[in-house]
Amino acid sequence: MSSRERILGRVRRALADVPDTPRDEPPYEEAVPRDYLREHGQRSVAETVDLLAENLADYRAIVHRTTTEELPYLIMRLLAERGPQYVLVPPGLPPEWMSAADPTRVHDRAVSTPHELDKVESVVTGCALAIAETGTLVLDGSPDQGRRRITLVPDHHICVVRVPEQVVSSVPQALERLDPTRPLTWISGPSATSDIELDRVEGVHGPRTLEVVLVGPDGS
Repeated sequence: MSSRERILGRVRRALADVPDTPRDEPPYEEAVPRDYLREHGQRSVAETVDLLAENLADYRAIVHRTTTEELPYLIMRLLAERGPQYVLVPPGLPPEWMSAADPTRVHDRAVSTPHELDKVESVVTGCALAIAETGTLVLDGSPDQGRRRITLVPDHHICVVRVPEQVVSSVPQALERLDPTRPLTWISGPSATSDIELDRVEGVHGPRTLEVVLVGPDGS
């Protein structure tokens, strides 16, 4: 008998005398009250985007605003400033985003090892949602975002947020739109930690530099 079988056997014996859930008990969706605030205050779309930009910057992310037409040139400039030879791109990244960039593109592959990914300095992705009240980006592994590891190993992450369709005010609003079966990654600023003396160190658990591009029809 394996360790797994022994543990599961103990669990079954411990639950043997536990009665089934009464049929008259309300389902989870009704048993848990949902009367909390869905967002704090009333904001226009522009104010919500401004709040997102403010909170992203507060977390030490670098925020840019641009138009769809100017996006390829902004990405080209951001990569050129870093000077990487290689840039990691997920398979479903819109090709026009990288149409003006020069670095060699490394595609996300299942066989790529962490050592190989560590040689790539920058990664460009989209996102699933951005939450204004918390300054949080949410990635869900969609084709324009790739596997979770590609946004954790490279030192520089450029994340493109489509405004306003990918911006929500609050976490409750985000949860309503996210698929809980997806591999969700929640990002609030670049990777950072601090020791007991509060000395901040960046780039420990993920990118040292996070650049967020808010792209909209008029760039405002």
